[in-house]
Amino acid sequence: MNWGNKLLITFIVFGAGMSFMVYKSVNSKFELVSKEYYKDELAYQQVIDGTKNADALTSKLTITEDEKNIVLQLPEELKGKKITGSVWFYSAADETKDRKFELKTNADGKQFFENKLFFPINYKVKIDWKADSEHYYTEKDFSIK
Repeated sequence: MNWGNKLLITFIVFGAGMSFMVYKSVNSKFELVSKEYYKDELAYQQVIDGTKNADALTSKLTITEDEKNIVLQLPEELKGKKITGSVWFYSAADETKDRKFELKTNADGKQFFENKLFFPINYKVKIDWKADSEHYYTEKDFSIK
């Protein structure tokens, strides 16, 4: 085989490699945390204030898992207050595995979520709530088995 054929084979392999890389990059799936990123960024001061308020509570919000449910427990000092808000189980790996719920706690400040609604992955749980007129925000890492 002469040097001209070797050079031709090198160019063909290089071209095929580049074509494959372009194909893979065009078909790559990428997702943003939020579709309305800039709007969310402008409202981020509410997250900062809510986190500060949640950190000031004497007891902390907890998330646990049992055989059938994931249990969200609000801090003790919020019992008896009117609670409204949302819970977002955010999956950084795949947007289709995200789960959003309205915060509806019982008299003990607990909310139950069925395990079968979730995938066995790592979630970042973002809880945004109001107790009476005070705003709170907490993020927790949580792994579902």
